[in-house]
Amino acid sequence: MPYRRLPNTDSARIRALDAAIETEYIFPVGELALSYRIINEAKSFVEEFRRIHTFYQQSFAEQVKASRKFQEQTRMARMYISHFIQVLNLAAIRKEVKPEQKRLYGLDPYNHTVPDLTNENALLEWGEKIIRGENERIRQGGLPIYNPTIAKIKVHYEIFKESFTNQKILRQNTDGYQRQLVQLRKKADEIILEIWNQAEKKFQEMETEKRIENCKKYGIVYYNRRSEKLPQPND
Repeated sequence: MPYRRLPNTDSARIRALDAAIETEYIFPVGELALSYRIINEAKSFVEEFRRIHTFYQQSFAEQVKASRKFQEQTRMARMYISHFIQVLNLAAIRKEVKPEQKRLYGLDPYNHTVPDLTNENALLEWGEKIIRGENERIRQGGLPIYNPTIAKIKVHYEIFKESFTNQKILRQNTDGYQRQLVQLRKKADEIILEIWNQAEKKFQEMETEKRIENCKKYGIVYYNRRSEKLPQPND
């Protein structure tokens, strides 16, 4: 015996609601299986559901697109900051920079390892420390470090920082629409379930093939069980 199953995607939910609403314009007044109350409820609901679903898709697509660019900008900022710290450490080892001056950058004077920059927040923190420390050391009369210069570091750091903020906003927008959809899905399923129940009740006295054929016009999707074949129109 074929069985129905509620839609499991937002697009399928919208199609089911649209199909039910369309029956109002297909069947004469006396033949419509659905109450006007449920049709009107579906009409008012589906537009809000469609709107939030569209906003979510657009926001998610924009987030994915921006994420590719952000990953490259993050890689560049991490590479330049890491390289600068390595050069600074070598300069301190050669006494070209006083080891104690590394404290200006938030670094241990006698620890020549590069801090963990894998985390984006750590990259923000250390980028700021390095820029501030180099500017302060130069202000105190120290010679600038070259290859890379702090100006080059700052360019890539600022690009990364702006992109990080933008990516955070995009993620918040997408999560916000996602939370709204979670709430709306529950209501969508309730409306679809009532529509399907009304349609099946209307045609419950018909033989299986005819009943399924009529119910499908109201958006019901049937699935055949294992070892069963769903009746086809031309069988």
